[in-house]
Amino acid sequence: MRADPRPGVVPGSPRLAYEHAGSGPTVIFMHGIGGNRSNWREQLDALAPDFHALAWDARGYGDSEDYPEDLAFPMFAADLLRLLDHLGVAQAHLVGLSMGGRIALDFYEVHPERVASLVLCDTFPGYDASITAEQREQFIRSRQQPLLDGKEPRDIAPVVAPTLLSKNATPASMQRLVDSMTALHKDSYLKAIAAMTRYEPVAKLAAIKVPTLVICGDEDKLTPPAVSQDMANTIPGARLAILEAAGHLSNIEQPAAFNAVLREFLTALPR
Repeated sequence: MRADPRPGVVPGSPRLAYEHAGSGPTVIFMHGIGGNRSNWREQLDALAPDFHALAWDARGYGDSEDYPEDLAFPMFAADLLRLLDHLGVAQAHLVGLSMGGRIALDFYEVHPERVASLVLCDTFPGYDASITAEQREQFIRSRQQPLLDGKEPRDIAPVVAPTLLSKNATPASMQRLVDSMTALHKDSYLKAIAAMTRYEPVAKLAAIKVPTLVICGDEDKLTPPAVSQDMANTIPGARLAILEAAGHLSNIEQPAAFNAVLREFLTALPR
């Protein structure tokens, strides 16, 4: 059954847009670096009967405002706190994919009392010492240069999208991702690439004390299953789910399997 999400706005600077459906414990979905809140439409549908399901547009994405200053990665966690306070939610279940997963981990380290559980999807805890500063800068240049040279997000979307999906991704999944990347705010996307790649802290996974589910596509080339396995092994009591025939956007490629694992995890938790 399709939910009928209601739009919402967090006032302040920058203004943040979100949509939400249902009632009950709050579950907040956070998209990746090339996404927006529309990436989670199937998840809102799946959870709305039993939860207050919410997906945001991070600052500089979707219907949220851009901002003039350079981006420091902890700004995302500060925005998430603004969202929870605006909603009057004492604790939320956080579901983050890729960049959204790093935001969830970053937020947990600063505000653990506001987190009921973590669902970390196709993500990683940060760059360890094996990734040099020069390698980080090379990655930033590789992602930014086409845009700095005059291309627009719509130009790079058909090139980048196939690298994020499984080898047998459906045309519909491919189009979802291309549409998502086409809608990127160019300047804010450039800032996000730099801020996330240069962010130094590695999440203290062994110190996590809330129930945690780690989800990964079995064909995720950006954050491979081995990364998720290591995360699940390090987080006390964490569960791991590897979804077949899915790449980096496992929730889009395999929504039914993703939703089944997510609902099973969340409904088993104390309310």
